[in-house]
Amino acid sequence: MKKIMLRACAASVIASLGFAAQAQNYPTRPITLVVPFAAGGSSDILARAFGASLAARVGQPVVVENKPGAAGIIASDYVARAQPDGYTLLFGTIGTHAINPVLKKTLPFDVSKSFTAIGPLADGPLVLVVNPRLPANNLQGLMDYARAHPDKLSYASAGIGAISHLAGELFKSEAQAEITHVPYKGGGAAMPDLMSGQVQLMLETIPNTLSALRAGKLRALAISSDTRSASLPDVPTFKEAGLSKLNVTTWTGLFGPAGMSADVSTRLNAELVKILADADYVKRIAQTGSVVPKPMTGEQFSAFVSSEVTRWRAVAQAAGVQPE
Repeated sequence: MKKIMLRACAASVIASLGFAAQAQNYPTRPITLVVPFAAGGSSDILARAFGASLAARVGQPVVVENKPGAAGIIASDYVARAQPDGYTLLFGTIGTHAINPVLKKTLPFDVSKSFTAIGPLADGPLVLVVNPRLPANNLQGLMDYARAHPDKLSYASAGIGAISHLAGELFKSEAQAEITHVPYKGGGAAMPDLMSGQVQLMLETIPNTLSALRAGKLRALAISSDTRSASLPDVPTFKEAGLSKLNVTTWTGLFGPAGMSADVSTRLNAELVKILADADYVKRIAQTGSVVPKPMTGEQFSAFVSSEVTRWRAVAQAAGVQPE
C-alpha cells in the first residue's frame, strides 16, 4: 500500500511538473477565440481586433470562431466545457456574464464557477438620444419635462431584459420620472419609430445611433461612460450632468474555462494589459464607438463581473422583470 501511495504521489508530481512546463511555454499552437455573435457585428469587429493584437504578441495565430445563438449561451457553454489549457477562450460580454444570470432561470453553467476571468477588453458606452422635436436640449431639460408630464414620454429598448431596457429603468429611477417602456426586437428595429417620434428617447450604443445623430434625426443628451466619447466629444457624460449612477457600459472581456493554470491566465492578462496600451488597438476599437477600459488583474475582473450581476439583478427586480 505504501509503495502504491508513493507511486501515485510521484505520478502526480510528474504530471504537475509537465503541466507547469506546458504553461511556461504557452502558447505552442493556435488559440481559438469564441465569439457569441455572428460575423460582421461590432462585437465580432472588437474580437478580431483583439485577436490580431494577441496573435502578434504571442507568436501564434488566434482563430476567431463565431458561435451565435441563445443570447450568447451556446458560445459560453462551449468554452465552459473546453479543456482549461488556454487554447479555447471566450469573448464574453455584459450580456453573457451579467445579464443572462439575472434573466435566465437556468443556465447550463454557473457564471461564477465555470469560467476563469482574465481581464476586460473594451467598454462600449450608451448614449441617451431623443427625438429632435422633444422640447429638451439637455439632460436637465428632459428630466424636467418628464417629471412635468408623467407617462407622456416613452423610451425604446432592444427588448425586455436588454441592456438598453435595464439602463432605461435605471435612468427612470435616477431621474424620478414616469416613462413608459416600449420593447423592440433589437436596437435597429427601434430607430424608425424613434426618428419619427412614436417613441421619444432611448439609451443605445453609439454605432447604432451615429448616422442618425449626424443627419440631425436624433439629438444626443448624455453619454453613460466615465469620460466623453471621441465619437461624440460635445456630448456630456451623465456624471457631468448630475446623474452619477448612470455609469453603464456594454463591457466585453476575456474568459477561459474554469481550472486554467495560474501561469497561463496570468500570461494572458499580462499580454492583455499591454494590448490595452497599444495605440493601434485603441484606434481600432475607437472606430466601433468603444473605449479602452482600465486594466484589471484576473481577480479584480472576476470581482467586477460579480458586482455587475448584483447590480443588474437589483435593477431588474425593481423594474419587475422576471427571469424566464
